[in-house]
Amino acid sequence: MPDQPVIDADALCEGYFSSTQGLMRRVLEEEKAPLDQAAAKLADQIAADRLVHIYGPGGHSNLASQEVFFRAGGLMHISAILDEGTLLSNGALRSMAIERTPGYGKVVIANQRLGDTDLLILVNAYGINAALIDAALEAKRRGAFLIGVSSREHASKTAPEHPARHPTKQNLHDIVDIAIDCKVPIGDAVVTVPGMGENIAAISTFANAFTLNCLVIRTVAKLVERGIEPPVWRSGNAPGGDEANGRFIASFQGRVRAL
Repeated sequence: MPDQPVIDADALCEGYFSSTQGLMRRVLEEEKAPLDQAAAKLADQIAADRLVHIYGPGGHSNLASQEVFFRAGGLMHISAILDEGTLLSNGALRSMAIERTPGYGKVVIANQRLGDTDLLILVNAYGINAALIDAALEAKRRGAFLIGVSSREHASKTAPEHPARHPTKQNLHDIVDIAIDCKVPIGDAVVTVPGMGENIAAISTFANAFTLNCLVIRTVAKLVERGIEPPVWRSGNAPGGDEANGRFIASFQGRVRAL
């Protein structure tokens, strides 16, 4: 039996850290313009006391919508669409099958009753799945303003015949009004282990979370510049958290479905 290689796990973790840091740096430097444009639209919505809807159709893309919803330091006007169909908690294989089902995303958006005064953020690192594209097309048909967070590289390098794709073969970044590139490389996993054929350590959750938090930061900055201090959640585990949040609960309960 040949000698097994000695794997330097510390070096692999350092490489993962570098890859994550490098991706975030690219988002910071290369996506300033679309992030700023998107922040201006969010600021307009919040200034008018309108909700900002966010939907991440896909197993781990749901984490992105949860990242900025009901989160310490997060905007109270953000309303996450937490549809049960693609949540991993209901079965991973079921989630993948539903995100590949044409027509499903249309039903989700129709159920939200979005219209021409609404803004919807769609998040999916790969930017191609059928539920995502149907959600985008239906929201657009209804007149909602669309912001997309996805990887142009991943979408562009995914074959048109890939089973996850919508029948029209469209990419999210070609449909939305403002496209923000989260820079996720094709395959998502970024660490190569000597002696293994598959990469490990996915990067998309970091990419989506960082991109969305940059959007929130820019939105808050624009609102404060307008003389508006937007309501944000304080951690319920922090001193005075329940009291701080309680001042605003009545304003959003009933409006934000998942609250």
